[in-house]
Amino acid sequence: MKVYTKNQQSDLPVSAKSIRFLVREVVAYEGRYYDEVTVHLVETAKISALHEQFFGDPTTTDCISFPLDDELMGDVFVCPETAIRYSQKNGIDEHEELSLYVVHGLLHLMGYDDLNPKDKRKMRTAEKRHLKHLMSLNLILSPKAV
Repeated sequence: MKVYTKNQQSDLPVSAKSIRFLVREVVAYEGRYYDEVTVHLVETAKISALHEQFFGDPTTTDCISFPLDDELMGDVFVCPETAIRYSQKNGIDEHEELSLYVVHGLLHLMGYDDLNPKDKRKMRTAEKRHLKHLMSLNLILSPKAV
């Protein structure tokens, strides 16, 4: 699986290699296969603009996913600055929070949803399962290559 990364932000250093390892592991752990996916790390202004353009909401958000098809997984846009702010406010690791955003976006591309309470519970359960698995393999995003 080809995992492309586009780092268009400077708020949080993240290794492209750690993104590729995380993405491949999440997809494999779900028992899926895709030809390619792109993970975009973007600034607050960019994710807010995408949020407004595609969802009619100009506020910032943590991630946005755009599925393509059954072979080309799609694109995940995540905002490291949002992860930093949330992490500082809640006393957690910013790279772990950013990892959650990438996992969340990938789960959306694989058909998970969170619009109603039942689906949201399934999404949260899957997120926790994946983060626990990623932590056990030391594949949480990091500024250095894994």
